[in-house]
Amino acid sequence: MDPSLDMWDFSSLISLWINRFYIYLGFAFGFSLWICFQIVIRKQNKNSQEKTVPKASRDLMTNGYISLQKKEVFVSGVKIFYGSQTGTAKGFATVLAEAVSSLGLPVALINLKEYDPDDHLVEEVTSKNVSAFLVATYTDGRPTESAEWFCRWLEEAANDFRFGKTYLKGVRYAVFGLGNSAYVSHFNKVGKDVDKWLWMLGAHRVMSRGEGDCNVVKSKHGSIEADFTAWKARFISRLQALCKGERKPCGGNCKKGKCESNQHGSEAMEPGSHAQEGFHQRDAEQEEPFGSTSEEESGTEDHQSLKSVIDVEDLGKIMDRMKKEKREKERQEGETSLIRSTVKNEASERRAMITPALREALTKQGYQLIGSHSGVKLCRWTKSMLRGRGGCYKHTFYGIESHRCMETTPSLACANKCVFCWRHHTNPVGTEWRWKMDQPEMILKEAIENHQNMMKQFRGVPGVREERFEEGMTVKHCALSLVGEPIMYPEINRFLKLLHERKISSFLVTNAQFPAEIRNLKPVTQLYVSVDASTKESLKKIDRPLFKDFWQRFLDSLKALAAKQQRTVYRLTLVKAWNVDELQAYAKLVSLGNPDFIEVKGVTYCGESSASSLTMANVPWHEEVVRFVCELVDLIPDYEIACEHEHSNCLLIAHKKR
Repeated sequence: MDPSLDMWDFSSLISLWINRFYIYLGFAFGFSLWICFQIVIRKQNKNSQEKTVPKASRDLMTNGYISLQKKEVFVSGVKIFYGSQTGTAKGFATVLAEAVSSLGLPVALINLKEYDPDDHLVEEVTSKNVSAFLVATYTDGRPTESAEWFCRWLEEAANDFRFGKTYLKGVRYAVFGLGNSAYVSHFNKVGKDVDKWLWMLGAHRVMSRGEGDCNVVKSKHGSIEADFTAWKARFISRLQALCKGERKPCGGNCKKGKCESNQHGSEAMEPGSHAQEGFHQRDAEQEEPFGSTSEEESGTEDHQSLKSVIDVEDLGKIMDRMKKEKREKERQEGETSLIRSTVKNEASERRAMITPALREALTKQGYQLIGSHSGVKLCRWTKSMLRGRGGCYKHTFYGIESHRCMETTPSLACANKCVFCWRHHTNPVGTEWRWKMDQPEMILKEAIENHQNMMKQFRGVPGVREERFEEGMTVKHCALSLVGEPIMYPEINRFLKLLHERKISSFLVTNAQFPAEIRNLKPVTQLYVSVDASTKESLKKIDRPLFKDFWQRFLDSLKALAAKQQRTVYRLTLVKAWNVDELQAYAKLVSLGNPDFIEVKGVTYCGESSASSLTMANVPWHEEVVRFVCELVDLIPDYEIACEHEHSNCLLIAHKKR
């Protein structure tokens, strides 16, 4: 072997060892070039794919391969809970269910009477359902019978520390309450309470509470049906947004500036996202509807950026932007004030008392409606006397011929919701006149015309006597006792004057809640005051008045009656197990009003009604009414029994001067 070759190999190794750092550097540089080349190639491939592959397919591209990703479900269904007494809430729930079904979502209708919250409500935490609660407020601000247990459980759970503030965290809900603003002290109380209690247990309110108002005067949209329709539209819109994974728009107050509202996360995390805010900020009474705009968000970001360091070169741009925002804000405020003035003007215009839904309900009951607040109806005793049969108790007591009597009212509204109301509370309620007002001339003219048109239907009917029919076409008496509170009508005195000018006698009935109107009332043929109970407690239970000072108004009405120089009548309606054991108290009330006559009548059962708990067991036998009258007469020596009408279960007590 050549010694020089060995020497070269050895020197080469020494040289490589000495220059090894340059070799390493060369390898590193080459490797870096290769990596950069690969990155550029991949970016080019990705760009070409984005140009050729549709967006729907690109969403499925992950690290160079297509994955069959499952579509995330944000709303699995809707559960509609309702608590109804008269059926209104149930009807609304059915309508809402149809609207939800049109979105292709599963929907369940649940009567709160058949629902056990202790076992099932917590299941909604993980169900991804949206729950809608439609609850009505009943007497004295209490829930309806069907929702009573649910509300009691919810209240106890909300105030029980063992449940905690996160018990229903993950439940998404919305509430629509049904009530009547005429009952100021507890308007929509049940809806407000359910909303508050769910929130206290950690549930997430997806939209602001809706409030339906039976009082057409104060109803935001003119009727409770219109209130519900407006809320339903907002609920459906919000539901569509939730189905897409959208959440409440950010208000710029996210913790540490990290906004999570635009991320498609689980809605179950929302209830606790602002847990550190005060209770008053999340209270159902004060929470505003969702829906901040993108302008509000950008404005918030701009104001936040002002707090940071600002480059002098950018100061001009920021000032221009702030001036632009100021002009925009002034323009919006101008538009808002214009809208408010328009709404105020619209609110100042009085609404009609009879809404389309009320018109439909009363028409089905046989009413002939007049204008916007009056009505007339044919009495069954009118039909009876046309056939030559007996008349009503007014014929027996006072000689009023039933076939020549027109039963009407210039006001369908009433200030009470009596348990024995024979109209089942289809008529509106109110404490003062706030509706459109028709003129008395028009009311009387159309009342007589409608009465005569109903009478004409009996021409030629077998059994109807021709002479009675001809007599009946001329109205000789008007009973202002059809329904409602006729004395509420502002032009009642003009209406009475028109009656008397036509030689038509008048019987007017009032529910003893308007003492000033009684004092100002012009003389009528006979003035009635309903005395449905003799104590404050029983009157509240039976008449369910709207006025807070109902008892004082009741007493003042009786005193006003005593001062009237005309024929006056007490009308007592006996309800067994409710007001038949108050003889001494009734005797005191008689001495207070000193009426000419006292009519004592057993309550008439008008069929089962969800608005009343009365049954046939509450109807006294005629013998029981007679016994009550005899015992009452013994306590009022200036009076004696004058007459009775057994068919009407009624007796007449008259002052001895009569």
